Amino acid sequence: MERAVGQGTLEPGQSLPPMRELAIHLGVNPNTVAAAYRTLRERGVIETAGRRGSRVRSQPATTAREYSRLEVPPGVRDVASGNPDTALLPPLTDAFTTAAAQADKEPTLYGEAAVVPELGRAARAALDADGVPDGPLAVTSGALDAIERVLAARLKVGDAVAVEDPGWGSLLDLVSGLGLRPVPVRLDDDGPLPDDVERALRSGARALIVTSRAQNPTGAAVGAARARAVRKVLAAHKETLVVEDDHGHGIVDLPLHTLAGVTHTWAFVRSTAKAYGPDLRLAVLTGDAETVDRLQGRIRFGPGWVSKVLQRAVLHLWESGAVDARQVAAAYGRRRDALIAALAERGVAARGRSGMNVWVPVPDETGAVARLLHAGWAVAPGARYRLSAPPGMRITVSTLSGDDIDAMADAVAAAVGPAPARRYG
Repeated sequence: MERAVGQGTLEPGQSLPPMRELAIHLGVNPNTVAAAYRTLRERGVIETAGRRGSRVRSQPATTAREYSRLEVPPGVRDVASGNPDTALLPPLTDAFTTAAAQADKEPTLYGEAAVVPELGRAARAALDADGVPDGPLAVTSGALDAIERVLAARLKVGDAVAVEDPGWGSLLDLVSGLGLRPVPVRLDDDGPLPDDVERALRSGARALIVTSRAQNPTGAAVGAARARAVRKVLAAHKETLVVEDDHGHGIVDLPLHTLAGVTHTWAFVRSTAKAYGPDLRLAVLTGDAETVDRLQGRIRFGPGWVSKVLQRAVLHLWESGAVDARQVAAAYGRRRDALIAALAERGVAARGRSGMNVWVPVPDETGAVARLLHAGWAVAPGARYRLSAPPGMRITVSTLSGDDIDAMADAVAAAVGPAPARRYG
């Protein structure tokens, strides 16, 4: 089955035969089939939906990401990919030239510290300014790499993890791919709902993953009052692993209200992809000493360290002020606000408080996405981001200009029809 999924013979969402029926067909004990299905679930290949039986996951861990992504035909505008506006990304030539010249003078050798000291000091100063608790630093190959290593260091197969719903599709895939059990937590524009967090932790979730700002796909950002409420919940669950993803740093102008430091185990991750470019595979992580030590140990056994040339290039970008977060945030904000307002004028509710995405609740997700594609707009289906949340679709505003807004809003309104505003939470 795993090979068939990887080759595409078994497609995402395809139902699998009942275990007892398959056991009879194969002439094996039903317990053997049950054990095989359990292994496939732990590997992130299949999922079980109670009485509805088992099926191939919408994006199995063994299936190449290209296989399940939305194909954008020629002539169709892509507002689905989630990429930043390339015009807002800084030029990289000077940064890498400077970093390479320094590497020529002082080549990095085996046995040296994994983090460039100057980068560590700059990162720590920025974290201090935002109120992130003190802790050792590590550098990873992007936010998802950091989160994967933290979860692997702290959890075991079968553990439950509280995740935002709707939430980052790649993170949902990662949680299932690690053999962990996602527990949905609803959110509004201010972040995860405290009652849902409490419910998830009481039900046995051993970890909580939260996006600080520019939440994907809804644009939520944790506000001051919400942070206080969630911190109060966490204070009663000190053994919870809290992982914060602040990938919006550098593209938002909203203040950070961190949840870090309330529990015994925590990790706070900041990546460079959205502000400086997706190909800069670098994130800075801090956390409690034991968690960071475990993570660094696993890195030493694998890649060893993230390229010092890359670290110094990022440091140069930071020190040179290559990205003005306020200007970038304002640019994305104008596009988000304009699209949300234009949709509201047409009777379509949408949300997007920060970042580069707008989330549009829809009654018929598949039909809306198909109609928009026919009209020349490729949007991201909400199924990629949902567990039990209502249907919706994500629109990335980074490539939209002022002239595009009305055309986009007209197309969405025609595709979904006027809908009453939804109340989240």
